[in-house]
Parts: sequence; structure tokens; C-alpha cells
Amino acid sequence: MELAFAVVIGALTASGVYLMLRARTFPVVVGLTMLSYGVNLFLFSSGRLATGGQPIIGSAETYSDPLPQALVLTAIVIGFAMTAFVVVLSLRSLADNNDDHVNGRVPEQDSTVQKQEQEGANT
Repeated sequence: MELAFAVVIGALTASGVYLMLRARTFPVVVGLTMLSYGVNLFLFSSGRLATGGQPIIGSAETYSDPLPQALVLTAIVIGFAMTAFVVVLSLRSLADNNDDHVNGRVPEQDSTVQKQEQEGANT
């Protein structure tokens, strides 16, 4: 069980980092979301993966730590708010630039802008 959990955390983190390195805004937003899911699962697994444990010490033979569960619940709420903000920010950037590239320019436009700047400097 722990091995499968670790593989899932690694896959979510790797996929999130890969998508965050893309040049479009939507994959960046999805990558941030996947990375936050990976971090949430990591925080949750830090409290030991046990079933049937009571969250109160002394009421049962085994107990589960309630702190990672509280941290993950808080992280889910903050992650949802962050995702909503980034989506609105990317929509605003799309409306302002008429493009969804992260740097605001299409790579073909970069070369033409540089050529125009060089021609302007040469004259």
C-alpha cells in the first residue's frame, strides 16, 4: 500500500512539474493543481497510513494523528482559492494579450520583434 501511495505521489508531482514548464497558461494551471494534490497526499501520508485508529490518545490501542488531516483539509481550501485566482488571472492575461502564452508572446513573434528592433537600430 505504501509503495502504491509513493508512486502516486511521485507521478502527481512529476506530472505537475512537467505541466508547469509548458508555455501555455492552461497546462500551467493544471500543473499547479496536480502539484498541490501531490503535496496534499504527501502531507496526509506523513500521519502514517492506518485504518480504524481513533484520533484521541488513550481511547484505543492504536491512534491516528489528526494533525495531517487538518493540514490537508486547510490545504484543499487554500488550493481551491489559489486555482480560482490563477484561472481568473490567466483569463485576464488572455483578454489583454490575445494569446495564452505564459510570457505573452508567441515564439514566432519574438523573432520578428527582434528583427524589427535590429532593423530599427541599423537605420
